[in-house]
Amino acid sequence: MSHFTNALAEAASLTNAGMDRLLPLADGLEVQVLEAMRYSCFAGGKRLRPFLVLASADLFNVSRVCSERVAVAVEMVHTYSLIHDDLPAMDDDDLRRGKPTCHKKFDEATAILAGDGLISLAFEILASTATHQSAEIRAELILELARAIGAQGMVGGQMLDLVAENHDLDMSEITRLQRMKTGALINYACMSGAILGKANGAQRHGLSAYAHDLGLAFQIVDDLLDIEGLAKEMGKAVNKDEEAGKATFVSILGVERARDRAHILIEQSIKHLEIFGEKSKLLKDLADFVVQRRY
Repeated sequence: MSHFTNALAEAASLTNAGMDRLLPLADGLEVQVLEAMRYSCFAGGKRLRPFLVLASADLFNVSRVCSERVAVAVEMVHTYSLIHDDLPAMDDDDLRRGKPTCHKKFDEATAILAGDGLISLAFEILASTATHQSAEIRAELILELARAIGAQGMVGGQMLDLVAENHDLDMSEITRLQRMKTGALINYACMSGAILGKANGAQRHGLSAYAHDLGLAFQIVDDLLDIEGLAKEMGKAVNKDEEAGKATFVSILGVERARDRAHILIEQSIKHLEIFGEKSKLLKDLADFVVQRRY
């Protein structure tokens, strides 16, 4: 296994262990929502966002005790977004990562509450002194996450995605949609490492620019896989955007131009990391992984 593959597996293992520790089961009548939270958190996934937290924090020699907790919080937020994204009122998906979606495994009300529970727990983790002794750093982590996932970030992007079902979006509008829906949390994952590491302005700019281009490339590859991927490999339904008549990077650019755009974005993202030298190799390797992935 390559160094990158080992690092990705380690990030997944640390994240899973952290979620297991921070998501204990209760024995009261509320146990079903906790079971649903755990079910969705442990339904699989590459744990790319936790990897970004750990790798960006490692640039500044941040204690893993701190960065691992932030990585867990970010994955919980990501899982919350997937649970709600799959709901009948949103994308109405039956499968996620090859398993029944949360509302199919349990029920719609439980799925909504499971998502709510995960986002609340994520903020609780960030607010804890176990994550960082500095109240200022904890406050910045919380503030930036709230911005990333709110109406000007992930939630707003999901709203744009719903609007897109009945409107023909142009390239700039699709780019904005994906920057908010997908890119905002990816950006936060990188910037949380900078916050923990007390990075300077130039370092923060480099990481943010890297995350911006990485997030767009990630979404373009997602759009390509929705066209070219197999449901068995993807673990979810494919061709849904095309069937819904949604404009995507691929529908506007075409397959080959979209693929070329993804490669250009990845090359740009890697250049933004030059300020960090060899310490950023894992982040560069992740960029290559994103554009080459098949699921």
